Amino acid sequence: MKRVVLFVISILLAASTVAQEKITVKIDKRERWQTIEGWGSSLCWWAHMCGRWDEEKVDELLDLITSKDGLNMNIFRYNIGGGDDPSHIGGHMVEGKGKRAEMEGFKVSAEEPYDWSADEGQRTIMLKIKQRRPDAIFEAFSNSPPYWMTYSGCSAGHENPMHDNLKPEYYGMFCDYLIDVCKHYKEAYGIEFKTLEPFNESTSGYWRNLGSQEGCHFDIESQIELLRVLYPKLKASGLKTVIAASDETNVHSALKVWRAYSQHPDIMKMVKQFNVHTYSATNSQRMELNRLVSGTDMAFWQSESGPQWDKELRPKGKSALENNLYLAKKLFRDMRIMQPQAWLDWQLVEEHSRAWSQIKANFAAGKFAVHKNYYVRMNVTRFIKQGYTLLATENENTLAAISPDGDEFVIVLLNVEEEAFDAKINLATFKKIAHSAKVYRTSQSENCKELEPAAIKGKQLNYRAEPMSITTIVVKVK
Repeated sequence: MKRVVLFVISILLAASTVAQEKITVKIDKRERWQTIEGWGSSLCWWAHMCGRWDEEKVDELLDLITSKDGLNMNIFRYNIGGGDDPSHIGGHMVEGKGKRAEMEGFKVSAEEPYDWSADEGQRTIMLKIKQRRPDAIFEAFSNSPPYWMTYSGCSAGHENPMHDNLKPEYYGMFCDYLIDVCKHYKEAYGIEFKTLEPFNESTSGYWRNLGSQEGCHFDIESQIELLRVLYPKLKASGLKTVIAASDETNVHSALKVWRAYSQHPDIMKMVKQFNVHTYSATNSQRMELNRLVSGTDMAFWQSESGPQWDKELRPKGKSALENNLYLAKKLFRDMRIMQPQAWLDWQLVEEHSRAWSQIKANFAAGKFAVHKNYYVRMNVTRFIKQGYTLLATENENTLAAISPDGDEFVIVLLNVEEEAFDAKINLATFKKIAHSAKVYRTSQSENCKELEPAAIKGKQLNYRAEPMSITTIVVKVK
C-alpha cells in the first residue's frame, strides 16, 4: 500500500509541476524500487538481416549496442521462427514488413529432421553478443508455430485473426519443437536461455492468414492449456530454462490474462517471469500490474515496446528528437510506475524508420549509422547499469538509481517541453557527496555530450534542464 500511495502522490506532484519553471527533486535512498536486470531488444528482425554482413561490419554494429560506453545492452530475445509455407516465400510477408520478416523455421514437416543450418543471421548475432557480454541474458520466444501445425497453413495467422491458429493436436509437438531448439543451442553453443516464451501478443487480432509477419492468436483458455503441456516437458528436458508469459500487446490485455491465470494456482506456479509490451498503457494500469506482480516471486519484464500514436505521450507531427524524447517518457513511466526489472525495444536497427530504431541501416549494402534515438536511449542505459537499483523521486520526469556498492548515484532528467526548467536536486539523504557531478546531455545539438561538471553545494545540485533534452548526472556518494 505504501508503494501505491507513493505512486499516486508522485503522479499528482508531477502534474502540478509541469507548468512551473522550478522543480525540487528529493532523493530518498531508503525508498528503493526494482533492481535493474538489464536493457535490450528482440533479435528479430534486425539480426536476421545484419547477421549476414561481413564480420567487420557486424562487430562494429554490436560494439555500438553492447559496449559499456555504448548502449550497454545485455538482454536479447531470440525468435524461434516457425517458418512459413515455402510457396509463400517472397510473397505476403515481403509485401508487408519486408524480407526481414520471413523468419526461417528449423523443421519443414512433422516427418523431416531438424535443419540446424537455418536462421544463420540471427544465430551469428547471438553468438557474437555472447562473446562480447559474458553477462548476456537470452530469452527464446515464438511468434508462430511452423505453418504445417496451423489451421490456415500459414504462419502469419488464421483466416479469422481472432481464432486460434495452432491445431490442438499439435500442442505437444509445438512444445517439443520449442524445447528442442533450446536444447540445441545449449548443446551446440553453450547458450542456455533464461526463459522460454511460447506466445506473442496472442489475444490480439493482428494475426491473419497471408499477413505481414509471423503471428498466432491464442485465446486465454488456450494459453492455459498449452502451458500445462509445455511445463512438464520443459521440466523433463534437463534445461534450467523457465517459462515466461504472456507478452500481450498492451497492459490492458496483460491484466486480463493475469486475472485469468490467477484463477489457476498451477499456472501461477509454472510461469516464472511475466512479460508485457507497453505499446499502450495508462498510469493506473501500470500501477495495477505492478501491484499484482510485486505480490509474487515472478521476475517482471517490459519485453517489447516502441513509438505509438498516443495523444498523451506522442502527438502527431513531432520531429525526430521530440519523437524519441516522448518514447523516453514512456520508458520513464514504465520504470517508475510499473517497475519491471528490464525494458526492451522491439527493433534496434531499421531500414526505413528512425522512430523504431536507434540505428538506421541499408540491409543489402551492410551500411549503417546511429541517429538521435541512439543517444536519447544511451542517456539511460549507459549510466543506469545492470545491478543498479532505482530510488524513489517525486517528479515523473526523473529516474534515479544507486549502484550496488552504494558509491555512485545517477539521476536522469527529461524535458519534453519547449521551455527550460530549473531543478534543485536535494541529496541530503547521502552522508558524503563529491563536490561536483559529471553531466551528459542529449539535445538537438548534443549527442550524450559530457558537459562541464556541475557544482554541489550544501548537498544540493542546481541544474537547468534545457528545452527538449535528456540529461544524466552522475555523483560519487557514500
